[in-house]
Amino acid sequence: MAANLGLAAGFAAAAGFAVGCASAPHLDPQYQPSASVLEVVATLRKHVPDDTYRFEPARDFTGRNVYRSSLIRLESIERVHADALRSGHMDDVIAFAKGRALERLRAYDLAAASYRRAAEREGELKGEALRSAALCDGLGEAAAIGYEPDRPVLPGQPVVPPPADPDAAIADFDRRVALLESLGEEAGQTQYRFVVAEEIERADAARARYFESRRKLAPDGDVRALAEVQRLVTRHRESKNANQHLLELADLYAALAAEYVEARPPESLWFDPPVFQEFVDAASKLYEAVANQDGTPEKLEAARRLEAFLAFTLRVDRDRFSE
Repeated sequence: MAANLGLAAGFAAAAGFAVGCASAPHLDPQYQPSASVLEVVATLRKHVPDDTYRFEPARDFTGRNVYRSSLIRLESIERVHADALRSGHMDDVIAFAKGRALERLRAYDLAAASYRRAAEREGELKGEALRSAALCDGLGEAAAIGYEPDRPVLPGQPVVPPPADPDAAIADFDRRVALLESLGEEAGQTQYRFVVAEEIERADAARARYFESRRKLAPDGDVRALAEVQRLVTRHRESKNANQHLLELADLYAALAAEYVEARPPESLWFDPPVFQEFVDAASKLYEAVANQDGTPEKLEAARRLEAFLAFTLRVDRDRFSE
């Protein structure tokens, strides 16, 4: 199956390299190079089909993300066994495996470059390498569209300010999602459908945070921000980040409650208990929904945020809560 890494062809080739690669004793045992390229290829071949949209990426025995650890081990093999690899007979297998690891780390430009290096050599990996390089080019192009507050800025690159026009911002996000959906159709049932789903989620999250950041700039800014975060929650209920999205919505309601009290102190004549209670109920229910989910890493986080929020509400005159 091409989706199952396409490394099956390189798997046998890597086996021939296994004997010549002994591990380096001078390194920390848990981070020293793998005994062979075969070991890293086998690990990647097992985890490339993983659904990383719904589930957290697998971790190796060191507790590190399996794609990151595989990349580190491949680079260690290249460095420590440079003499044995000088003939170049493993170049395509290593480059292809690096591409598979890099694409799951969102380094799409580096992944595409690795795939093209793998395709320089005639063999069974060439066709899949070229196809993967084209998909990574598309993913990289899509990821660069639209405003994203936490997008890494490389040295020498200008910092792009958020668009002043919300309609222009939405047009950019729609164009980004449309390109990703097109790539998803092209990818079919390969592992790229999960990568595309993650990128669509990231685009939706960036859109929601854009409207959160400008909610004080428009009369309906708070309402629009709430609608966008609710949209994110609704569209990505199956995501591994679903609880984080719920916490983000709860935090927004909690912020609105705090801002309401600051603008209209409870002792003032402008304080409207039902309005404040709406914010309190919405935030509390969302925090409780996450805090009641056993076995999730967000459970404790939600419980602590709920506790802090309820402590804030106790400072408000309870007599004001009723109509």
